[in-house]
Amino acid sequence: MEEKTPKVFENAKKQLEAAAELINIPEEHINLLEKPRRIIEVNIPVRMDNGKIKIFRGFRVQFNNLRGPTKGGIRFHPNVNLEEVKALAFWMTWKNTVIDIPYGGAKGGVICNPKEFSIGELERLSRGYVQALERDLGAERDIPAPDVYTTPQIMAWMMDEFSKIKGFNVFGVITGKPIELGGSKGRDVATARGGAYIIKEAEDRIDLGKKRVAIQGCGNAGATLASILSSEGFKIVAISDSKGGVMNEKGLDIDELLKHKEKTGAVSGFSGGRNIDKEEIVGVDCDIFVPAALENSITKENVDKVKARVVLEIANGPTTPEADKLLFERGVTVIPDILSNSGGVLVSYFEWVQNRTGYAWTEEEVREKMKVKMANAFEEVYSKALLFKVNMRTGAYVYALQRMEEVLKLRGY
Repeated sequence: MEEKTPKVFENAKKQLEAAAELINIPEEHINLLEKPRRIIEVNIPVRMDNGKIKIFRGFRVQFNNLRGPTKGGIRFHPNVNLEEVKALAFWMTWKNTVIDIPYGGAKGGVICNPKEFSIGELERLSRGYVQALERDLGAERDIPAPDVYTTPQIMAWMMDEFSKIKGFNVFGVITGKPIELGGSKGRDVATARGGAYIIKEAEDRIDLGKKRVAIQGCGNAGATLASILSSEGFKIVAISDSKGGVMNEKGLDIDELLKHKEKTGAVSGFSGGRNIDKEEIVGVDCDIFVPAALENSITKENVDKVKARVVLEIANGPTTPEADKLLFERGVTVIPDILSNSGGVLVSYFEWVQNRTGYAWTEEEVREKMKVKMANAFEEVYSKALLFKVNMRTGAYVYALQRMEEVLKLRGY
């Protein structure tokens, strides 16, 4: 299974190296920053409903803890592999640095298909993951969160299992929990809302044309972003999911589309638009293309099809380095994942702070704090890109590397 994404981690490192060349970072520091601090692999025995025990392979990569405890989600997916988890943990390190929260980067995953599980099997797997990793987790050590196919309920089980092992409640060990168990208001829509804040910041500096948007992915992030942008005057002309896509040049009625998706399980067949193949979404005539699915969505093979003037990366690693270069040469602005999808981890940080202080914020407070952080990060990244005459991804890494270099020096490296 690991050979499916053999280049994803190498692609991630290329992004960092491009920035390092511009600002004279010592080679020994780059070597240090490109290597994960810890790689943990576990085998999780789960008794299935048929009475048999099945072993699931899981990972946790704690990439870098120089700026604080490691932080990153856990995904349950049949295509999880160590190469992917390393890359995701690497990106989390830089995402947390760009958005200026005191975390390092981590990521976890289990090779499984949760859609085939009963509720009981899913709970036993979730608790088993924590049992296997409890020595490596903690509110001041490593803090997981939801990711692909993991939910607030799964986070609740994981927090509960960790608390049982410790003998007292440790709400801050997990974020993305239900509100009733110390979750933060606004966390469920944070990734999408953060992306919306970023594109609104970009509006003053980048020509967004008629603000026509095509979104690849109609999960929580993609669907929520479609709703937010639609309510703010953007026209959603196309959206896709894992089964297909739907398009309407005059704009889709997002409320009705999401009702259709909830009822049928797919966006295809919506009466307010025409069906398209899911692969066609990349080439839709639009001003803003939003990859909000999985990594490697825009590659050198399909980059020529991109008609958008702006790419807003809500997925992790959706654009390969080769495609990134070609888009920049064509004048397409790519707002990178480590900036544009950082809203989720930002509100996870807010949740962790609330858990540690025992004081819950209102949703309005969360939004205001979030808006300020996202605006500041956009300004820093955009300024670096202009200063060095590079794309925004390299600008983001330049900004993050300069901050990390100062941390390395202060800690004696």
